[in-house]
Amino acid sequence: MGTTTEALGVRDRITSAGMTIGGYLIERLQSLGLGHVFGIPGDYILGLYKMLEESPIELVGMTREDSAGYAADAYARVRGLGCVCVTYCVGGLSCANSIAGAYAEKSPVVVLSGSPGLSERERNPLLHHKVKDFETQFEVFQKITAAAAVVSDPLMAASEIDRVLSAAVRFKRPVYLEIPRDCLDVRLQSPPRLPADPVPPSDPEALREALDEAESMLRRARRPMILADVEIHRFGLQDALLALAEEAQLPIATTILGKSVISEAHPLFVGVYEGAMGREEVTRFVEESDCLLMLGCFLSDINLGIFTARLDPSRCINATSEDLQIRHHHYRDVRLDDFLEGLRRRGLKFELPALPPRPERRAAWVAEVDRPVRSARLFARLNAMLDDGMVVIADIGDALFGSADLTMTRRTDYISPAYYTSMGFAVPAAVGAGIAAPESRVLAIVGDGAFQMTGMELSTVARHGLNPIVVVMNNKGYTTERFLLEGSFNDIHNWQYHKIPEVLGTGMGFEVRTEAELDSALEAAVANRSSFSLLNVHLDPLDRSPALDRLARKLQSRIRPGAAGSTG
Repeated sequence: MGTTTEALGVRDRITSAGMTIGGYLIERLQSLGLGHVFGIPGDYILGLYKMLEESPIELVGMTREDSAGYAADAYARVRGLGCVCVTYCVGGLSCANSIAGAYAEKSPVVVLSGSPGLSERERNPLLHHKVKDFETQFEVFQKITAAAAVVSDPLMAASEIDRVLSAAVRFKRPVYLEIPRDCLDVRLQSPPRLPADPVPPSDPEALREALDEAESMLRRARRPMILADVEIHRFGLQDALLALAEEAQLPIATTILGKSVISEAHPLFVGVYEGAMGREEVTRFVEESDCLLMLGCFLSDINLGIFTARLDPSRCINATSEDLQIRHHHYRDVRLDDFLEGLRRRGLKFELPALPPRPERRAAWVAEVDRPVRSARLFARLNAMLDDGMVVIADIGDALFGSADLTMTRRTDYISPAYYTSMGFAVPAAVGAGIAAPESRVLAIVGDGAFQMTGMELSTVARHGLNPIVVVMNNKGYTTERFLLEGSFNDIHNWQYHKIPEVLGTGMGFEVRTEAELDSALEAAVANRSSFSLLNVHLDPLDRSPALDRLARKLQSRIRPGAAGSTG
C-alpha cells in the first residue's frame, strides 16, 4: 500500500499550518480511509472525542468497550481498517479481549486511548482509573498489538503516529496509540515523513528461489490444489488468487476462518476444509492432494477441526504474510502478493481433476408444521434464505460450526471469530459490519450464552437504525461445552429474548418453537427493513448441528472405539 494523495496533502498542511498532535492523528486516520470510530467517552479521552466530532469521521457510541472492539474488528474486516476510542484503563483494559482477538485473527484495528496529562503525573498521584503505574495499560497493549506508542513528544509525535499506523497497514493487526490529554493541542515541532510503502519489497533472490522450488514441486504433482485462508482477504488478494487458480486450473478449498474468500458457487471451489467437522468427501480430497498450495493459512485447532486434519508438511507449500515454507525449507522476506504474482508468471497449467460432488440441491425448504426446530433444519432454512445481499456473522460454538455449511455465493460475506473464538462477538460485530457496508443485510447467528454477554448492543443497532436479523440459538446453555463435559455449570437462565424489542422501543421479536413458526418469522424478518429482527429459536439442549455432530462422531471413535454411532 503506497502513500496516498490524501496523505501527501496531510504533510503539506502540517508544514504550512503547524498542526496539533490530535489534528494530525485525525488527518492520518482519514487519509487511510477511516470513516467511523467506535467507543465510549471518558474524561481522559473527551478532548479527542470533541476533535473527532468536529471532523468528517463519525463517532459510533457503543454500550460496552469490549463491544466497541468487536464492532471495530468487524468494520476492519469489511473496510480494511477499524478504530476504537476509549478512556484510560477502565476503558482500554475492558476492550483488551476484543483487541486480542483482532490480533489473533489479523484484523487491523487502531486503539486510541487517552490518559492522564503529563502535568497531572507529578509526584505519582493516585489518579482515578490508574492501575499500578501510569505505563500499565501501555505495557498490556504492547503484548496484543503489532505496534504501540505513547504520543507525548511534539518532536517525535508525527513519526510515532506514522510508525504505528503503518504497522496496522503492513501486518493487518491492531495497533495502539495513547495520548495524554494535555498533549492533544500541542503543536507538532517537526514535519512527518510518511513512508512510501509500509510493506518492504521482497528479497529478489529469496523470491526467485522460492518460486523455483514451488514450481518444481507443483509440476511434479499429479493432483495439486489450493487451500486458501483469511490472509487472502486481509491483504486484498482475492483477484490474484482467482487469476492463478483459473489460469492453472487448480481446485480451491478454504478453511472456516477463510470461508467466503471466494464465492462458493465458483466452479473451482471444492468446499470448506475443517478436518472431521467438514464433509468427508472434501476432507479426503484435500488430504489426498500430493501438493497443497496453502495461501494465507492459519494452522489453528479450529481451522483444522480440533486437529483432526491430516496435512503432510512434505507435500505442502505454505505461504503467509510472515513466512514462506516449502516442505521443510523457510524463505524469509518474500511477500505473499509477490509470491502469488510470481507463480502466475510461471505459466502453470494442470489437468483439472474430478471435484468432490457438491451437496445435493435440496428441494425447496418446506416446514413440517408442528415439528420442533432442530439445529440441522434451522441451518437448512437459513441457507435457503441467503442471497447475494447478505453478510453472515457467526458467533462461536454451534453457531460457528453450523454456519460453516452455509453456502456463500459472494466473497468476504462471512465473518466469525473462528480462531480466537471469543463469545459475544456477533451482535456488536453486526453494528460494525452494518455501518461498514450499509448496502448489505446482516444475518447474525448467536448462541444464547454469547447473546447474554453482549446482546444488548442491540441498543446501538436501534440508535443507528440498522436492520440485522439476529437468530438466537436458545438451548438454555453452553451446548458445545456440554459435549465436552456435561455439568450444571453449562446451564444458563432462560431469557425471553423475543421481548427485547419491547425494552428498546423498536425492532421485531419472534418466539420460535416449531418449523412453521421459524418459516413465518424469517419471512417477516426479511421483509422488515426498517429495524432489527430478533428470533428466539428454542432448541433441545443436546441438539447439535451436522458439523458438530461429524466432529463428535470422529472424536468419540478416537476416544471410545465402537462409540462412533452414539449421539451423546
